Amino acid sequence: QVQLVESGGGLVQAGDSLRLSCAVSGRSFSNSVMGWLRQAPGKEREFVSAINCFGRGPSYAESVKGRFTISVDNAKNTVYLQMDGLKVEDTAVYHCAIGYRTSDSRAYCDRSDLFFNWGQGTQVTVSS
Repeated sequence: QVQLVESGGGLVQAGDSLRLSCAVSGRSFSNSVMGWLRQAPGKEREFVSAINCFGRGPSYAESVKGRFTISVDNAKNTVYLQMDGLKVEDTAVYHCAIGYRTSDSRAYCDRSDLFFNWGQGTQVTVSS
């Protein structure tokens, strides 16, 4: 059974940086799309980023493009989200997510329904 365990969240000021980590077990990266979702108070869960989507490079929501960077360390089975220039509106619970890496998934590389499972999440709070 796949397990996704996030860490690295916290309370920071606007303009600061955080790096989130996701330890993955039970499924290899080779046949998986990895990514991040977030859910802010009073809002729907939204897509943030994905990596290893079939035939695509890393993808990002427009709201975080240029500020967030997704990466993986295959040797450590770990996914990262480097968040720079954090804004108050980035405040949310951030969930590591996993999806199937197939040709059919290519059209969903920037959508939350790309993923079939996600972890419990880590809280990121950005103050002004």
